[in-house]
Amino acid sequence: MTAAERVRAPRLRPGDRVAVVAPSGPLAPERLDRGLDVLRGWDLDPVAAPHARDTHPTLRYLAAADEERARDLQEAWCDPGVKAVFAARGGYGAQRMVDLLDWDAVRAAAPKPLVGFSDVTVLHEAFAVRAGVSTLHGPAVAGEVFLKDDATREHLRRTLFAPETVRTLAPPTARPLVPGRARGVTLGGCLTMLATEVGTPRARRGAAGGLLLLEDIGEPPYRLDRALTQLLRAGWLDGVAGIVLGSWAGCGPYDRVREVLRDRLGGLGVPVAEEFGFGHGDSALTLPLGVPAELDATAGTLVFERPATV
Repeated sequence: MTAAERVRAPRLRPGDRVAVVAPSGPLAPERLDRGLDVLRGWDLDPVAAPHARDTHPTLRYLAAADEERARDLQEAWCDPGVKAVFAARGGYGAQRMVDLLDWDAVRAAAPKPLVGFSDVTVLHEAFAVRAGVSTLHGPAVAGEVFLKDDATREHLRRTLFAPETVRTLAPPTARPLVPGRARGVTLGGCLTMLATEVGTPRARRGAAGGLLLLEDIGEPPYRLDRALTQLLRAGWLDGVAGIVLGSWAGCGPYDRVREVLRDRLGGLGVPVAEEFGFGHGDSALTLPLGVPAELDATAGTLVFERPATV
């Protein structure tokens, strides 16, 4: 399955019950508590999943056992009383638990916003391909950026409650790496996670027809080159309509990162916009995935044809 439009979830309303899960790495308890307080300040009723505060007994980079993390996510998604699911953080671990979900049950449940980024890219891809639903590439609610940056929180809040107000994105830093305009359905996320999904069972076969979002953290230029080259060699980028590049925090001087991006993506012959303000940066926009949009790389704008939620 390539970049086809997905089913959008209902918008949130005051008083809605929402769940916070930890599908990947362990959490700092105080950050989770602060994130829950922010959601309460939005007049939501947030609950932490049963294993959200756990740490795997031997693999300390995981929040809990794979089965427990999968159960938390599935129960939150399939509970009709829960109107949205937020990832508390990224890290690593979604790959280990994604195949443990009961995808028949996931498909049978009503769609709801699933919010996260980084390692959660694996889940965004799985929910798009296996369940046919749109998700939100947005901040983790126990993450540093969400907790410290007002603009990050406000953009996510408006996307969830008043999505028609954020259909046009025009970050002041955005500029063309390759000028031009393109239309397609949004997909993507963390570059290295997309590359590691290639060849796995039920993975998306490629980005044909899509507007591909890419960002990453802590990967030096040669590793970014390696991940992009993997996607190119696999034919995964064949037919992509356009590319939107976010932050590359901790990846080295940006002029070196840009050289890699230009070298690996410039030959595709499609518009590419850079520094678009999503991902692991100091401030982060929320971008819906699985929604048709028009990219004007020259002007630095991304306009969604439909609101992120209905």
